[in-house]
Amino acid sequence: MTLNAFTAPGRFHRGNLHTHSNLSDGALEPAEVCRRYKAEGYDFISLTDHFVGLFNYPIADTKAFRDDGFTTIPGAELHSGAMENGEIWHILAVGLPEDFAQANAPDFAPVESQETGPEIAQRARDAGAFVAIAHPHWSAMTQADARSITAAHAVEVYNHGCGVDCDRAEGFHTADLLLNEGRDLSMIATDDAHFSSNDAFGGWVMVKAETNTPEALLAALKAGHFYASQGPELRDIELVGETLTVTSSAVETVIVSGEGSRTKRVHGASMTQTRLYLNPVKHSRWIRVTVIDRAGRRAWSNPIWRR
Repeated sequence: MTLNAFTAPGRFHRGNLHTHSNLSDGALEPAEVCRRYKAEGYDFISLTDHFVGLFNYPIADTKAFRDDGFTTIPGAELHSGAMENGEIWHILAVGLPEDFAQANAPDFAPVESQETGPEIAQRARDAGAFVAIAHPHWSAMTQADARSITAAHAVEVYNHGCGVDCDRAEGFHTADLLLNEGRDLSMIATDDAHFSSNDAFGGWVMVKAETNTPEALLAALKAGHFYASQGPELRDIELVGETLTVTSSAVETVIVSGEGSRTKRVHGASMTQTRLYLNPVKHSRWIRVTVIDRAGRRAWSNPIWRR
């Protein structure tokens, strides 16, 4: 068995799925945001400004910034309803149509008679978007909150901006618990860049698609044909029986995680093809792979279901 991301046709395209401009609370104009990501070697971004009345519900038109080597996917960060802690929801919607109906969200405070978080997430998914639970650590989100977003395709498991600005970057605890409940979810790493601090170019997805077009990338995201990274490359993951072979750029650690507390790990030097026997996690319904390079940067596979 080989994970679909590595057997799907096409090549990997590097992209950031969570970015802000001065259409909401970012520091730079959309054109400059796109220019910087292109200059840094990205193949695509989604500009996901805050979809609230304070900023006139922006869905940035970035089509003018596309060319043969760089593309953009329309999107927004949606806000509506209150989480259990009383704060408004943050839900990432990539591939959102530009005519997506406005929410009743005047600003970043919940108000009466507005959609709930689960409702606006479902509306975005029904409109064709790839929907992700954004920065659960930063949001102090409860597991009940996360569980309620049944429209989610993914959990944002690493948010670089949240890591840089408040050391609340991760969503793995939320994602793993949802996987334990049988939720079929993928995992994304993003920047959430506002360019008002050193919050860009720290987390991304590598999406396997035949063409670097919004349509092909969006379909691949929904199919789970990608992995998340801070730097290392995952080149292949193959499962045969209870043996997992991970092919990667040079790393020092390979970890296989599953249900419960047990893991399988291998430490070494400049490992590029690592074979692991899954005995400690062989009864887990799902497993996922983490690789760590010499600089401490990580890459993460999507879950591999074994049921």
